[in-house]
Amino acid sequence: MSQDSAPPPYLRVAEQLRQRIQSGELAPGALLPSLAEIREETGYSGTVGQRAYAVLVDEGLVVARPGRGHYVRSQEERPLLVRRPRVAPGGGSPTEAVLAAQGIHARWDSESTTARADRRIADRLGITAGDPVMHTSYVYRADGEPVQLADSWEPMAVTGGTLIVLPEAGPYAGIGVADRMRHIGIEVGIPVERVTARGAARAEAALLGATPAAPVLAIERTYYDQATGRAVETADVVLLGSRWAAEYGTRPPTA
Repeated sequence: MSQDSAPPPYLRVAEQLRQRIQSGELAPGALLPSLAEIREETGYSGTVGQRAYAVLVDEGLVVARPGRGHYVRSQEERPLLVRRPRVAPGGGSPTEAVLAAQGIHARWDSESTTARADRRIADRLGITAGDPVMHTSYVYRADGEPVQLADSWEPMAVTGGTLIVLPEAGPYAGIGVADRMRHIGIEVGIPVERVTARGAARAEAALLGATPAAPVLAIERTYYDQATGRAVETADVVLLGSRWAAEYGTRPPTA
């Protein structure tokens, strides 16, 4: 093969890693070489390593964990998770409760910051653009594997100065919107949800360990105060399409 017809360096690096994975040398869950290690081993730039890993992620052989590296993806079929939009009062975090009922251990990372509502969020909350909100970002994991993202916004006019102002800190941390709001005298009822299907954005795919444009369910969810009709929380929820099915309604009890 002439040099002109030889595959580009990133494909050669991808093939070397692919062979190590397929031979079993690198087992499912194994941490793959860092970009610095690839550069040291091959002499190619970090960009070559990045493109090689992008190929393997697209093939479903590798999963990227932001800030942690690249890992060999398990090829075992993973169970389909069923999402329901609400749990019984006092049931805590809906995601945690729903996964626990399916025998799955759930945990999540979160970060809360005060922000100013942009026009889109302000319209959903019925407030003025620029009004202060508490913005919380989440990455949910099922048995350690990322499966869901969420961004939540709550008007500071509702929660500011209360013990629930930080959703994941304080005495009522991590119990879900409905139970938290009950502690300040607000009953929210069942949220309104708008569900669409689309491809994952690159940043979403990176957090979910998926390929860019992988199918996701995108949910715009809003909770309302049942007494006043005022929106008290709105969220963008992103579910990995290969892992989730959404189920709505309540089955009546059998006779």
